[in-house]
Amino acid sequence: MSNPFLKLDPASRREFMLGTARTALGVSVLSHFDRAFGASAPVPSGVGGKAKSVIYLYMAGGMTHIDTWDPKTGDTKGAKDAIKAKGGFELGGYMTEMAKVGDKFSIVRSMSSKTGVHEAGTYVMHTGYDPRGTIVHPTLGSWAQHFLGRSHKTLPSSVVIGAGEANAGFFPPALAPVPISSPDAGLQNAHSTVDEDTFKKRISLMNEFDSAFREKFKSGDVKAYTEFYDETMNLLTSSDLQAFSLSGVDSATKDLYGTGGFSRGCMLASRLVQSGVRFVEVRLGGWDMHAGVDQAMGRTGAEMDKGFAALITDLKNKGLLDSTLIVMGSEFGRTPRINENGGRDHYPKAYSTVFAGGGIKGGYVHGSTDKDGKEVTDKQVTVQDFIATVGAAMGLPIAQAVMSPSGRPFTVGDKGKAITELFA
Repeated sequence: MSNPFLKLDPASRREFMLGTARTALGVSVLSHFDRAFGASAPVPSGVGGKAKSVIYLYMAGGMTHIDTWDPKTGDTKGAKDAIKAKGGFELGGYMTEMAKVGDKFSIVRSMSSKTGVHEAGTYVMHTGYDPRGTIVHPTLGSWAQHFLGRSHKTLPSSVVIGAGEANAGFFPPALAPVPISSPDAGLQNAHSTVDEDTFKKRISLMNEFDSAFREKFKSGDVKAYTEFYDETMNLLTSSDLQAFSLSGVDSATKDLYGTGGFSRGCMLASRLVQSGVRFVEVRLGGWDMHAGVDQAMGRTGAEMDKGFAALITDLKNKGLLDSTLIVMGSEFGRTPRINENGGRDHYPKAYSTVFAGGGIKGGYVHGSTDKDGKEVTDKQVTVQDFIATVGAAMGLPIAQAVMSPSGRPFTVGDKGKAITELFA
C-alpha cells in the first residue's frame, strides 16, 4: 500500500513532523529551527553592505508622513508645529525624542507607491512585489538566509515581533521568520510539557524505533526528518534561548525603553541582534487614523517616537549601531488635508521612510514633497528601491536572479535600485 505522506510537499511534511513531535515528545517547538530544507551556500564576501543585522520597524496601518517625518506649515499642517531636530532638519511636533538623535538617521521623504490598500501595501513593503495569486514572494529575512546562510548555529536567522506574516514565500519553510506574539511572552512552546526523565525515555524509544528505518531508507526526506529532531534537541538544551527573554536586561536599559509594548519589542530586537539573529521585525499598529489624528498621534506617535529613539541610543551605547541597520516603513502615507472627522485617509502618492545605522548617513534628508505634502517633487523612490536599499545594506546580491519552484526568476526588490546617497 502506498504511503500518502511520501507525496506531501515540504511544508506539509514539516507540519506532519511537528505533529509527531508534539505527540511523542511533549514539545511544540517552532519548525523554523530545522535544517530540513536548509539555506543555500553563503555568497562570497565582498558583495557590499555594512549591516550585519537589520531591525525593521513596521508601522502597520499607514503612517502619517506630515505629522512625523515631513512636516508642513500651510493648510495641511497638523495640530502641532514642527520642531528642529539635531542634524538640522525639521520633524513633526510629536517626534520629541527622535529630534534628540536626528544626527543618527536619514529620512526619505520622496516615497511613492501604487497601492492604497492595507493588505496589498503591506505585502509590497515587505517583498517588493505586488500580490499575485499564483505565488508568495519572500521577505527580506528569508532572502538574507538564502544568500548568506544561517546567522547562528542554534537561534533563528529572522524573527517577527508582533502580529504579522511569518512565511518564507517560495523559499523552503526553514527560511521563514519565527513569530513572537509578545516581547514579554518571548518564544512560546520551546519547552517540554513532560518531566526530564520521561522526555529522555521518549527520545531513546524513538531513536530505537527509527534506527532501522533510517538505515534502510537513506533518502533526503528521511535525513530531513532526523535533522528536525536533532535541531529540536539542540534548541531545547541551548542557553541561547535566553536571548528571547527580557528578564536578563539590566535596569538602565529597561528604563531607557520604558514600559510600552512597542518599546519593549525594540528592546527585544536589540537583544536578539546582539545574540546573532540577523533580521528582526517589530510591528506597531494603530496608524489607520481616519479620525482624531491628533489624539491618535499622542498615543501611537508618542510610542513610536520613544521606542525608535531608545533603540538608536541603546545600539549606539553598545557599539552596535554601525553594524545594525534600523529601517522604518509603512504601507503608505496619509492624506495631507485633514478630513471632516479630524483624521487623515490613505495616501500612497507621497510618504516617508527612515534609515539609521548600518553605514547610513546621519542628519540627511533624501528627496522632498511640495509645500502641502501632496506630490513628490525631487528624487522619487519606489517601494522596490526601498527594498533594494535594505538588501544592499545587508550585502545581498540584489541583482542576482533566483528561480522559484515554478521556474520564474525573481530578485531582491524586483529590480529596484538602491538609494546610494543614503550610505556614508
